[in-house]
Amino acid sequence: MKVAVLDINGKETGRKADLSNDVFAIEPNNHAVYLDVKQYLANQRQGTHKSKERAEITGSTRKIKKQKGTGTARAGSIKSGVFRGGGRMFGPRPRNYSIKLNKNLKRLARRSALSIKANEKSIVVLEDFNFESPKTKDFTNILKALDLQNKKSLFVLGGANNNVYLSSRNLKSSEVVIASELSTYKILNANQVVLLEGALEGIETNLSK
Repeated sequence: MKVAVLDINGKETGRKADLSNDVFAIEPNNHAVYLDVKQYLANQRQGTHKSKERAEITGSTRKIKKQKGTGTARAGSIKSGVFRGGGRMFGPRPRNYSIKLNKNLKRLARRSALSIKANEKSIVVLEDFNFESPKTKDFTNILKALDLQNKKSLFVLGGANNNVYLSSRNLKSSEVVIASELSTYKILNANQVVLLEGALEGIETNLSK
C-alpha cells in the first residue's frame, strides 16, 4: 500500500511510504479488537472503591428490641443495613479489574485497528520533524496545516521526543505516543492517525512478529 508522505505544511513531499499489507490491509478481527479495547479500559480502573459493612460500623451490639411481640421484623443490631447509619449490604470492595490477553491476540487487534483506519483513509504519513523548544503554537500550526484542529488526532513518533510531546500536552484533542506505546483503543479513538516516517519501521516490526 503506497501513501504519500506530507511535510509539516501539509504539502506532498513527492515521496511515498510503502505500508505493509500484513499490518495495514488485513481482514479486521472484530472480536480481537473488542477484547483488546475491553482490557485497556479495564486496566484504567483503580479498583480502590470501598464501603463499610456492618462489621466495620461503630455502634452498640446490644439487641435493640425484643425478639417477639413487636409486630415488626426481628432486629438484632443497630448496625444492620436496613437501619439508617448501618453498614452497606454487599458493598464494593477493593479489587483488581485487569484482564490478561496473550501477545498474539493484542498484535492482531492492533493490526485490525490500523487496517480499519487505512480502509477509512484516516492514516496520514508525515515526515519526521522536531521543535527547537516546546511550543504549543508550533504544534497547533501543524494541526492547522493538516486540517486536524477540530478532530481527534494521534501522532505516532519513532522514538521519544520531549519537545514534541510537551508542545502537544495542553491540547485535549491531540495525543502524541511513540510506536511502542501504540494501543488499539488509542488508534480507534482518534479520527486521524498521523504516522511519522521514523515510526513505520518500528510499527511493522512489532506487529509482524
